[in-house]
Amino acid sequence: MIKLIKINKDYRVGEETVRVLKNITLEIKKEEFIGILGASGSGKSTLMHIMGLLESPTAGKVFLDEKDISKLSDDSISLLRNGYIGFIFQQFNLINNLTVYENIILPITYAKKKLDYNPSKKAVGLLKKFGLMDRKDFFPNKISGGQQQRVAIARALIMDPRIIFADEPTGNLDSKTGKEILSILESLNKDLGVTIVVVTHEKDIAAKTKRQIFIRDGEIVQKYL
Repeated sequence: MIKLIKINKDYRVGEETVRVLKNITLEIKKEEFIGILGASGSGKSTLMHIMGLLESPTAGKVFLDEKDISKLSDDSISLLRNGYIGFIFQQFNLINNLTVYENIILPITYAKKKLDYNPSKKAVGLLKKFGLMDRKDFFPNKISGGQQQRVAIARALIMDPRIIFADEPTGNLDSKTGKEILSILESLNKDLGVTIVVVTHEKDIAAKTKRQIFIRDGEIVQKYL
């Protein structure tokens, strides 16, 4: 599904070039439930951005369903990302001047493909699925953190993605609500076959996934220290 071959990623910091990812090779298969575990600054979020087609590597190859991403135009990459990949972030990344319903349906605005479903009907179905129907006309700052994260998950699902990247999805939540969010991700993987990649620095969160990838100082290592 996603294959990375000898990925390096460099950033310029003043006059210095900093290598954040070093020779990363890995494969994520269809319907996997994976944890990427690493400390702050380890490079795990950069790795997620490259796998999610948000950034390009400095060197190496990224393949999505055997398509070499480096051979695609920016528009083609955007189209592929919009219709194929969903994102969930620690900060929720909701738009405060849009209602819960409007936040969920927002990705449809950027869709460049013909949809084979009614977006409004699907959004209402997601609202019901995540217990948000009575909050559909609320603004994000008027609902709880757990509700905001459920809105973010619903938004990630509106385009029927085949893979979801969750970057520290429980980081701003209490432990009880965090467990509920993880349970939702687990059910999406088990019941709908969505590939889930959870990026985290917490061992107990990563332990809930079926396979863990450990990253330290921009490299994949055998165990987490």
